[in-house]
Amino acid sequence: MLRFLARRLRYSLLVLAGLVTVVFFLFNVLPGDPARLTLGQRSDLATEQSVRHELNLDRPLMVRYVLYLNDLSPLSLYENDSESKTRYKYIRLLPLPRQKCIVLKWPYLGQSYRTKRAVDAVLGDALPNTIILALTAMCFATFFGVLLGILAALKKDTWMDTAAIAASVAGISLPSFFAGLIIAYLFGYLLSPYTGLNMTGSLWEYDAFTGKHLVLKNLILPAFALGIRPLAIITQLTRSSMLDVLTQDYIRTAYAKGLTEKQVVYRHALPNALNPVLTAVSSWLAELLAGSFFIEYIFGWKGIGRITVDALDKFDFPLVMGSVLLTAFIFIIINLLTDLLYGWLDTRARAY
Repeated sequence: MLRFLARRLRYSLLVLAGLVTVVFFLFNVLPGDPARLTLGQRSDLATEQSVRHELNLDRPLMVRYVLYLNDLSPLSLYENDSESKTRYKYIRLLPLPRQKCIVLKWPYLGQSYRTKRAVDAVLGDALPNTIILALTAMCFATFFGVLLGILAALKKDTWMDTAAIAASVAGISLPSFFAGLIIAYLFGYLLSPYTGLNMTGSLWEYDAFTGKHLVLKNLILPAFALGIRPLAIITQLTRSSMLDVLTQDYIRTAYAKGLTEKQVVYRHALPNALNPVLTAVSSWLAELLAGSFFIEYIFGWKGIGRITVDALDKFDFPLVMGSVLLTAFIFIIINLLTDLLYGWLDTRARAY
């Protein structure tokens, strides 16, 4: 098991290293002067040169790449002074000559051009909202997807089965951003007097008189829009898996013993039919965490996706790069945990 863990961890680190390289070189060939973006339009040449030196823009590209890797690495080499310690918030491990030291720290993603805040602090404020939205959408999709899949399998070749298949095909074919626009307009605007739901809004709202307060109803529409596609996939997988399991010999034996249909379905058939569903749930959870950009932007949800879209609009490259790396890291970690779970449950998976 340890060899399997080491192999999967090595693959994950290689994928992450490749992504870091692609992100760095991609954003360093885009148009736009980071120094001017940092200072704004009203700046003099001397100030721009000072900022360019501070951002290492006056150095060769490969030197900047090495410095970028040094900032991202938990073990790094920095100046041993108060300014560096304040910026990088490191713990000194080993002092070196020439006022250098090897340090332990969180990955440093730079500062936002617009707000001048550390990128990790901006993303840290938005990440809980994205996680809550993704988990809510996944719970909604899993519960109703499994329920509809079981119903379609038990009522095979009836109108219920046909309706479930048609709805799942429509859900798979419908792009998330288009579904979000329709749901926001229909339930958040046209039917808002009846549903009581807002077209846009986040989990926490601020009021001049009451201050910060929780608004759970703002979670309903974005979670519904985000969960439509995984719901359709889970419905199809549950139906096909249940139909396959219900033809097995042990199911006929269970019926022969006098068990009721409910006992056979929920005690014997469903646990064995959920293996492909668990695979889909783990994959879709990672995708929802990393791919809710359009839904968050449409519904005004203050998460990673909306921050990234706003940063792209303002050419805030450090924030965009940090967001891409964070979502990729989440995706890699979830897939790594899924692989480890498979390796623990099925020894055959450890051979791959």
